[in-house]
Amino acid sequence: MSQAADLAIDERGVATITLNRPEVHNAFDDLLIAHLIDLIGHARDNPQVNVLVLASTGKSFSAGADLGWMRRMADASREDNLKDAYQLAALMDNLNNFPCPTVARIQGTVMGGGVGLVACCDVAIASDNAFFALSEVKLGLAPAVISPYVIAKIGTSQARRYFVTAERFSAIRAAAIDLVHEVVPATELEAKTEQIIATLLANGPQAMRRAKELAQVANPLPATPALRDYTTGVIADLRASEEGKEGLRAFLEKESPAWIAKH
Repeated sequence: MSQAADLAIDERGVATITLNRPEVHNAFDDLLIAHLIDLIGHARDNPQVNVLVLASTGKSFSAGADLGWMRRMADASREDNLKDAYQLAALMDNLNNFPCPTVARIQGTVMGGGVGLVACCDVAIASDNAFFALSEVKLGLAPAVISPYVIAKIGTSQARRYFVTAERFSAIRAAAIDLVHEVVPATELEAKTEQIIATLLANGPQAMRRAKELAQVANPLPATPALRDYTTGVIADLRASEEGKEGLRAFLEKESPAWIAKH
């Protein structure tokens, strides 16, 4: 059985982590989150690595949270939900603070936590067939844990819109709000990613690390322990709430949630 995610490091020092659950649009659950943290740690600790690429197999980059995982957590205790949310927070933090330049190669569906992964990468290249959504509120939830990283990328004004509307938006729109840096035809996605990698590899490895650090120190992400406690608490509360449970039930049963009937 293939791994849910794989790490490959080539002779150039390019590490590629590939999400490999195409049958569920590379949605992630607690096991995949733990595995990704482990793979990022292996790449970080390898002195030969100069660039990290985050990619995925299949039609979608990542559809966010796995529905089976969400169903389990809706029935779990608040303590278990907090522990689970802290794992997701650790994944985002580890990717965001990876010392070398990181590149996201994006195709197809990018939803919820998948948007968080993109926001944590230094360079994001999207296929023109990609579309994005911060879709949590449709399920009675909120983009809590990923919010510091997404807001840092797209700004407060855009976050205030897309966090509450859950609208789908195109790759072109994602570029306009700075979630991604470049949009290319699907047939050129791999070549464009390789071009970016070659550009990075022409630079001094230690200089790039310090340059990345400089950008983060000069404009620090407000991901303090207090903020992490708050965001994980928000999602733990919403997952176990009546509205969260109703949103998930309605989605799974392909029905409108009860709150729509009120309008």
